Amino acid sequence: MSKKKQTKSRTDAALLFTLIALIFTVLVKLVDVKAIGPNGSEVGFAALNGAVAGTIGVSAFWYDVSQTFGYVAILLAAMFAVIGAVQLIRRKSLTKVDPEILSLGALYAVTVILYVLFDRFAINYRPVLENGVLEPSYPSSHTMLSLVVFGSAVFLIRRYFYPGTVRKVLTGTALAFLALTVLTRLLSGFHWLTDIIGGMLIAAALLGWFGVLTAALKKKK
Repeated sequence: MSKKKQTKSRTDAALLFTLIALIFTVLVKLVDVKAIGPNGSEVGFAALNGAVAGTIGVSAFWYDVSQTFGYVAILLAAMFAVIGAVQLIRRKSLTKVDPEILSLGALYAVTVILYVLFDRFAINYRPVLENGVLEPSYPSSHTMLSLVVFGSAVFLIRRYFYPGTVRKVLTGTALAFLALTVLTRLLSGFHWLTDIIGGMLIAAALLGWFGVLTAALKKKK
């Protein structure tokens, strides 16, 4: 496949996931919205969310496990930030920092902005109270953040490690953490099913644009 076709393919995929994430978010606000949450809070896809929540229940154990994966994601993000800072200091120019690291910085920045926006403008609230307070629940920011960090890590591992056992182990570990984060967050019962799905879709869109931006920066160099 030519580079031009690869660029178009990446862009089309990023646009598709962005569109799907936007449509799904709108549907969460419009479809089967009922007051099934704590304190009469409303949530879309009420029948589906209510059935899943009733089956899974709430588990402090799985919540703690999912939090642990979240801490690992934060540490991993901090490690890549340090790598970027070291490159900037040594090379004395932002333009000389690896395109992958520059794109990663932009990815993290946009993820944080979305985190703040969704916290500020709540789509719906959690199925459980936290310290007696309703907390914004859509999307699952924990899911979104972890998938963005572990998903981009897979890309960077393939960039900085030669094919072999080490790269396979690191890639497998990142993918396992990604999957386990989603699973344990769902099993914790601290989010509606649609919160988890929304977090996954938004993360997929962000990772898609990460690939597009990385390719564009590489082309300029």
